[in-house]
Amino acid sequence: MTIRRSSNDRLALGALLVLAVGTFTVGTDGFVLNGLLPTIAADLRVSEAVAGQLTTVFAVTYAVSSPIIAAFTGRLDRRWVLGAGMVLFTIGMAGQALGESFAVVAVARVLAALGAAAFQSNAYVLAGALASDERRGRALATVSAGMSVSMVLGVPIGVLAGNWFGWRAVMWGIGAVALIVMLLVPPLPGVRMPTVSLRDRLAVVARPPIARVLGVSVLGTAAGFAAFVYLPVLVAPVAAGAMISWLLVGFGIGQIAGNAFAGRATDSLGPARVRSISLIGTVVTFALLDVAVLILPGALILALASGVFGGMLMVPQQHRLFSLAPDAPTVAMGLNGSAIYGGGALGAALGGVVLSSAGVGWVGPVAAFVALLGFALSVSSRKKVPEPV
Repeated sequence: MTIRRSSNDRLALGALLVLAVGTFTVGTDGFVLNGLLPTIAADLRVSEAVAGQLTTVFAVTYAVSSPIIAAFTGRLDRRWVLGAGMVLFTIGMAGQALGESFAVVAVARVLAALGAAAFQSNAYVLAGALASDERRGRALATVSAGMSVSMVLGVPIGVLAGNWFGWRAVMWGIGAVALIVMLLVPPLPGVRMPTVSLRDRLAVVARPPIARVLGVSVLGTAAGFAAFVYLPVLVAPVAAGAMISWLLVGFGIGQIAGNAFAGRATDSLGPARVRSISLIGTVVTFALLDVAVLILPGALILALASGVFGGMLMVPQQHRLFSLAPDAPTVAMGLNGSAIYGGGALGAALGGVVLSSAGVGWVGPVAAFVALLGFALSVSSRKKVPEPV
């Protein structure tokens, strides 16, 4: 991999922090709608199941656009792509704040997703490029921590603010933070990655080991989204309003803990062990969902556990892809982003179908089964292409 840097590597830590703030912003937008689902549904005059599809719209757009954006921006300094992504994201947030109908808000979600796709996958690429092999897991975890912190701070604060000032005010607030991130992008170290065409990106997917890793990302994310998008509905018997914020705090704390563990454990134990712990833990957690939500302490423990195990998955996945595609890391990370958001779209849609057709009691078992499929695929891929355990 040939990388041309325009700044000294001593700027790497500062760059990672800026990138983490960016993923924090994108993560807050991606998750805060779940906590505000009843309010948004009422305001837009649609059902909660339909309102939940705003998450699906975002995820599908991200998944489809990520490889296309990467193909057409391959020659550019990553700073240009990151900055342009934040511009689009900010416009999308303003559109959501101003939208008076479900259709308008959905279109604004598309714009925000395009910006997020341009920013987020390149944030991980830049983090991986700036780090040495032995510290790559921790560098990726630093940027990924932005998503986890968004669950602890951004989402709960957003839900509380939404209850006090309305969900549209939350969209304006996220847009303001995105604008600040946009202004912090130009001083970052400049990195140019090898140019890869869309055809070459698709050729990378055709590599069986990479396809299997991406499949694990799809299934692992789908399991989490199938349950998490509908959290307010799942815990309705024991929690509502401001209490949802505390459940989100528990989930976010778990995400931070899981992400922090995954960063160091992936460097020391290898990605395979960390990934297995994540997926098996997710299976057990969602299998117990129906029992856990019978009482408030159980719901809190469920939120914490699902955060821990979910937060452990992406770092070993990203690390594995860097190892499998050293000739095309931008391709691999971009495709992993597509897999994550594609899995999110699949999970949100699946959860909505299960909720509408079978009832709330089936959401947990279905999510657990999807996670189990992810674990089976992970074990299968290890047998075909050995990796450090």
